[in-house]
Amino acid sequence: MDIYNNRSAAEDIETIRAKMRQVMDDPDVAGILGHDFIEELKSWDAVVEKRSSEPFTLVILGEFKRGKSTIINALLGKELAPSNVSPETYTINEISYDPIPKVEAVLENGDRRMLTFRDITRDRLKIKMRLYPSKIAYLDIRDNAEILKEMRIVDTPGLSDLEDLDKQVTEYLVNADAIMYATSSLLPFSETEQVYLASHIQPQRFGMLYVLVNMMDALNTRQDVDKIMRRFTRISQEIVPNAFVYGISGIDEFMRKTGGQRPADKGTREFYETQFLKFELSLKRDIIMQKDVIRTKRVFTMVENMVGETYAKIRMFADMAEMDQKVLESKTRDFDSQCEQLAEALAECKPKLHLNIIEMQQEAEQWMYEFFAKLRQSMLECRQKDENGEDIFSPEDIEKYFYSYLMEKVGEAYRTCIECHRRRINQFVENISRDLARKLGLQDLSNVAQTADTGRIMRSMNTNVQRSVLSVKLFGTSETFPPAAMSMFSVILKKKQTTDIIDIALENYDEIRINIVNDIKNVYQDLEVKALQRLDSIYHHQAEVGKEALNQAKEVLVTFDGAKIGETLSRANSLVEECIDILEKYPD
Repeated sequence: MDIYNNRSAAEDIETIRAKMRQVMDDPDVAGILGHDFIEELKSWDAVVEKRSSEPFTLVILGEFKRGKSTIINALLGKELAPSNVSPETYTINEISYDPIPKVEAVLENGDRRMLTFRDITRDRLKIKMRLYPSKIAYLDIRDNAEILKEMRIVDTPGLSDLEDLDKQVTEYLVNADAIMYATSSLLPFSETEQVYLASHIQPQRFGMLYVLVNMMDALNTRQDVDKIMRRFTRISQEIVPNAFVYGISGIDEFMRKTGGQRPADKGTREFYETQFLKFELSLKRDIIMQKDVIRTKRVFTMVENMVGETYAKIRMFADMAEMDQKVLESKTRDFDSQCEQLAEALAECKPKLHLNIIEMQQEAEQWMYEFFAKLRQSMLECRQKDENGEDIFSPEDIEKYFYSYLMEKVGEAYRTCIECHRRRINQFVENISRDLARKLGLQDLSNVAQTADTGRIMRSMNTNVQRSVLSVKLFGTSETFPPAAMSMFSVILKKKQTTDIIDIALENYDEIRINIVNDIKNVYQDLEVKALQRLDSIYHHQAEVGKEALNQAKEVLVTFDGAKIGETLSRANSLVEECIDILEKYPD
């Protein structure tokens, strides 16, 4: 029997929590470790309590317009999750079991307002929101769908739409047992999606993560399907090795189950229909049947983090408690000197960083020149004729595919460049931090170089990249593809001769290439600024954490005598070590 799936595992969790509460409730421990830290532990314990008592929760995440609500409705076989909403009217939707279907708006002030299912449409919900005295915290949707007997499903707003919603989503993420991450086959894994997986999902060690590549019905050929799936699978495994990746069509599955008009079959329906079936089977086999084990492992992960943080804090103060005020003053002076050395060492690294960024910029420019040379050759090949003097590609093919072909190729070239350099930037920052740590005799600083921070650099870089790709003058497009610009391109498409569209592209070829290469320079200048800020943050983090610990230690020595500190920390340490002994029974 799985060691997580038994009564003793639950008893061990409660034993650990009881011992940790003894640590939290000890006023002397709070006085030494700091009241703020004790409050953090209490918040942690509250999350563990919540996870242990609430229904098993499956949360669906993803950026806006990835079809999250449609996927949920397809799972349930009925339209419960609101779809076709804007970021401003999007709510978090908790969908759980009740024999009698109903929906309530739970307001931030605690009030609950009854709604009808007709009310949770975009227009009607917008009107309701204006009438309420407080914002909607979430919609409490109840239904008698069979799968809801086993789990609660949480439908979240699109990530990176509104800052306050992002905060709410993060709070739900902490309380999730398993994750569905929705992506789109039409937008193949943006940088922000990859960064979110790396910085928010992967560190939390979820037992189950589904990456759902939605809208597969929009792809034209099985070759396109295979290409997209290879990309998503490769990137997912690099970030979260235990992720399950499925290529699905939420709308097709929803229509199939409800008897509606399904999207036209382009020869790929069998693939995404089968993939949705496999996804549902995995939900039943790997989540519903294993949900108690998954939840217990999830709680153990939280408890392990809480215990580990406490143990590290106790050991740090125990070491400092062995010093008197004079020694601590000396340590403070040494630390200040060490910080000065670190600042000087970082300053010495900056020219190296500059050269590294310049090399990446030149490499990117060279890649793009090579890419455009091949692209031009491909454009010329579109004008070739067969042995009978007929056009190889019909005017209809040119009208239908040429624009999307160029955009796909340019976008793919940029994404390849970014992905390569993102990995190199991560490694570069880690190497600098480790070199500094070795030279100055500091604790390894590489833990400061978190993916999320590097991700912010790359998000800024990617914004510039997308702006470049979408502002090519030939296509008359902009960052958001405004209707006026698209109508301009529609005029071009109305020309029936094969060479018209290709000739326009060839005539503007040099301008396109020059503009994009020039934009690369701006991208990497911005990248350098952000990377320098990242290096400076290493210094500030090290300095602030160290000074805070030393100052707190000096205050503790004034408040408590050495014997009291030793006795208190020894008592707390014994309790924490007992927790560690229990945790060692359970592998990661």
